[in-house]
Amino acid sequence: MKLADIKELTAKELLSRKRELREEFFNLRVQQQGGQLEKPHMLRTIRRNIAKIETVLSAKTRPTSAK
Repeated sequence: MKLADIKELTAKELLSRKRELREEFFNLRVQQQGGQLEKPHMLRTIRRNIAKIETVLSAKTRPTSAK
């Protein structure tokens, strides 16, 4: 996912997408432990997408300072 795409989503959509990615990450980890993981690069990609989503979520939920 690109950062621009993530920024367009609402907080509720971001939470939903984060949950889906965490489930997918877990499933890939289970496959890795069983020696059946065909695309090991997906672990890194999903982990980075989760981090992007968490960053955007924290920015959206942070109260803006009035100057």
